[in-house]
Amino acid sequence: MKNQELAQLLFEIGEFLELQEIPFKPQAYQQAALALDNLEEDVFDIYKKDGLKGLKNIPAVGESIALKIEEYLKTGKIKYYEQLRKSTPVEVDELTKIEGLGGKRIKRLYKELGVRTVKDLERAIAEHQVASLFGFGEKMEKNIAEAIEFLKKSKGRFLLKEVLDDIERIEDKFRKMKGVEKVSVAGSIRRRKETIGDADFLVSVNDVTDKYLVEKIMKAFVSMEGVVKIVSKGETRSSVKTRQGLDMDLRLVPSSSFGSALQYFTGSKEHNIALRKIAIKQGYKLNEYGLFRKERKIKGETEEEIYEKLGMDWMPPEIRENAGEIEAARERKLPELIELKNIKGDFHCHSDWDGGSNSIEDMVKQAKGLGYEYLGISDHTQFLRIENGLDEKRLMEQNRYIKKLNEKLTGFKVLHGAEVNILNDGSLDIDEETLKKLDYVSVGIHSNFKMPEKEMTERIIRAMKKPYVNILNHPTGRILQRREGFNVDLEKIFKAARQYNVILEINSSERADLSAEHAKRAKEYGVKLVIGTDSHDKHQMPNMKFGVYQARRGWLEKSDVINTYSFKELKDYFTFLKS
Repeated sequence: MKNQELAQLLFEIGEFLELQEIPFKPQAYQQAALALDNLEEDVFDIYKKDGLKGLKNIPAVGESIALKIEEYLKTGKIKYYEQLRKSTPVEVDELTKIEGLGGKRIKRLYKELGVRTVKDLERAIAEHQVASLFGFGEKMEKNIAEAIEFLKKSKGRFLLKEVLDDIERIEDKFRKMKGVEKVSVAGSIRRRKETIGDADFLVSVNDVTDKYLVEKIMKAFVSMEGVVKIVSKGETRSSVKTRQGLDMDLRLVPSSSFGSALQYFTGSKEHNIALRKIAIKQGYKLNEYGLFRKERKIKGETEEEIYEKLGMDWMPPEIRENAGEIEAARERKLPELIELKNIKGDFHCHSDWDGGSNSIEDMVKQAKGLGYEYLGISDHTQFLRIENGLDEKRLMEQNRYIKKLNEKLTGFKVLHGAEVNILNDGSLDIDEETLKKLDYVSVGIHSNFKMPEKEMTERIIRAMKKPYVNILNHPTGRILQRREGFNVDLEKIFKAARQYNVILEINSSERADLSAEHAKRAKEYGVKLVIGTDSHDKHQMPNMKFGVYQARRGWLEKSDVINTYSFKELKDYFTFLKS
């Protein structure tokens, strides 16, 4: 899908223009980039159907930007982007990936220190030149240095969210091919890891010696749209690299070995090692070709039959990490993991009352389209000025507005919440008199992320103790491939959550916070969790599935997650919390 590629190009154009201090245009390109990134429909399909007119119907896309999108769809390039890139001596695309650096700061670093690349920036930091710049200082220099190191660790990996739609389209393409029996992606994508390094596809056919069919499949794979390099092309395996830089393999296997190959290539490595040891103890040999007794293959067509033969239940790919799943499967005690269809609402959505793109009515329409029973609007509060956070007066205006809206709705409920800021001392930026009038209160850290662990932990717990607080949003503050979480003692947070009946969030945006491991630990403490999309645009609301994947990897069941509750159950639950 071209959406993400175009979004990245438009975002970079905005950054180039900001460096040149051109007014208004940078924001226009960045808003269009956000709209494309959140677009559910493939922009190419929109163009094929309605041409330039269809492109101009995309939110934030006007005539000029629509023409550039059309140019890219026709030629694979945008001349304006190429011109800006050549005329701009700075590697904007790399520098903007560093947490804390935007166009204005990058421009100052270039003008005053000659910083063009990440390497130049590292040199300037090593010589302590950044700290001496007005508006930077030693603290920011240290933070930028840490952000560069974090970026290096993430290099070569992709967010699951960035690649999953394309992966599923590829699966669907091969599933429809005549002669193909089964198709599945394997590896970390099938295990729904937060970030992935490559993509492995398995395709099964009845007869791998059918040269015509094999050639047809392999040709279709290496000639896919977006492939920029054919690494290898063979009879049973081909490898390519995509325009995004993602390495993809396709392996062709006979149908009789599809299950064993899928199990083997899904992993994880630790899970597979443990499973092979069990097979050996039972007198078997397990590999990608099947389960063997001496030289005779006895199982291999499905994963289920292999696990069953080894004396255990089949287990969902998300929990195959050798973290207790094998023991649970042998004892027939695997959890019944939460599913996307269990979700009945979303508590973390923003409207155009603060920094969101859409009206409350638009968000409600999207929620109803997703089959939800309720939607929680939790706009930012006053401390977060960059998001036009609401003060007490505006919150009460919104409260009245939502009450009137609910009078018009049938079979659906809008819940009024707020994402309240936890200040440095653990106090909140909205008074209790206002908070008690809301349906629920979420709190979160949005500033001063570098506090020492003890102070940060105490800061959060002081907020959790406050009356009317129901949910702690994105508890560690991390953003995948952008920022590490702040230092916090999560064991103490889990204990406090249990003591004060505070629900912990799994944020399904690029934060992916809590992590799967921490969600599992929270469950062990008896803490309830909620999955929130943190949607600032209605098109982000379907990202709920990524939070569900995270919850599944954390062994969570339906009963562990409060937005699987019906509205009636929910109302009772929040009434109990406030009592």
